[in-house]
Amino acid sequence: MIDRLLAFLLLCLVLGAPFAAAVVVSGEFILAFVFFWPLFMSALWITGGVYFWLVRERRWPVGEDVPPPELKGQPLISILIPCFNEVAHGESTILAALNQRYGNIEVIAINDGSTDGTGAMLDRLVQQHEKLRVIHLAHNQGKAMVLRMGAMAARSEYLVCIDGDALLDRDAAAYMVAPLVEHPRVGAVTGNPRVRTRSTQVGHIQVGEFSSIVGLIKRTQRVYGQVFTVSGVISAFRRSALDRVGYWSLDMITEDIDISWKLQRDHWSVFYEPRALCWILMPETLRGLWKQRLRWAQGGAEVFLKNIFSIWSWRHRRLWPMVAEFCLSTIWAFAFAVSILLWALGHVVDLPPHIRVDNLAPPDFTGLVLAFMCLMQFGVSILIERRYEPGLWRALYWVIWYPVIYWMLSLATTLVSYPKVMIKVRRKRARWTSPDRGIKSRSSSS
Repeated sequence: MIDRLLAFLLLCLVLGAPFAAAVVVSGEFILAFVFFWPLFMSALWITGGVYFWLVRERRWPVGEDVPPPELKGQPLISILIPCFNEVAHGESTILAALNQRYGNIEVIAINDGSTDGTGAMLDRLVQQHEKLRVIHLAHNQGKAMVLRMGAMAARSEYLVCIDGDALLDRDAAAYMVAPLVEHPRVGAVTGNPRVRTRSTQVGHIQVGEFSSIVGLIKRTQRVYGQVFTVSGVISAFRRSALDRVGYWSLDMITEDIDISWKLQRDHWSVFYEPRALCWILMPETLRGLWKQRLRWAQGGAEVFLKNIFSIWSWRHRRLWPMVAEFCLSTIWAFAFAVSILLWALGHVVDLPPHIRVDNLAPPDFTGLVLAFMCLMQFGVSILIERRYEPGLWRALYWVIWYPVIYWMLSLATTLVSYPKVMIKVRRKRARWTSPDRGIKSRSSSS
């Protein structure tokens, strides 16, 4: 109870900063922060992404004729696939996992109490493929518990975890496990998800998002040493590292964010491997996108509040930049809300001149600079990512709409998610439902 009260007071302090600023500083100052913070972060992501490419990535051979990576000792790789109502996509996911060019693998599909034909589909496949094993759970236990069950059943130290609707590239598992084999202090590796649902504008925009924003963020975070989260749709883990931190938490709405923080608090490194491609399904409706991003925002808030009072010792200093970025990004969302509120109030009441916001347009030429920086970010990322997805430049038209949509979505999900986290009285196991996986999926990169 005391911890929750302290967390609430801290939250009021962090989120109340924009409102307090509105009293002591000008509305123009708040508006300037709203526009300059994305400008700074965009420049940071560009710099980090270019550095990652120059120092590491540009030396890596990529192409159809490149042989799979060689793993010292040819260790067994266990591919874990949680399945809940995956009758429409599960078979293609399992076949892609079994089709890895690296031969020493086992695939474990865990049926989490599915209510459709998933169980029968898995039973049919297990009779046809000797490398496939199936676990059936009688009731829906949630993804974290399913991953725990799969880890307990796995025979390998190296676990590759993918979603039940994801298609692994033919060498993805080997690329994911290579850093775990080569570096004993690496506890997890996050891969490079690519969006294959592209039948609506929402789908096209997310293609640009994952290609030109998510990849740069992961590269930049890897450069300064800490990754906010592994990708829940494709990640690899060292089982001994998971055992040290207690595996996935059962009560967190986003188990991928939580396990990333748990591992890094225990001084395990998290790597990013862009060559580990995985083709994924994403929401293609605004309703589906809202539900997904609200869950992500709520999960980030949960993990932040869970860890905020225990990471200030010197031994956790490498986490501080990640915490600072998260706090400032949250303050940005509320500052954005304050600027909109002050602008709206200014039309109905006579506000003091120093807090009045006359318009929501960027101050001076900041809007032009921000637009140029966004286009530069997209261009740099496409130059880096095109080796993994030829023809990516066609997404540039759709990407230009992303900043506006992202700003409004980030604002709304932050405003809604934090109150939901704070009024969460008791913790219970997080369970899942079938998400929006798009209107029309595509099984290739074209």
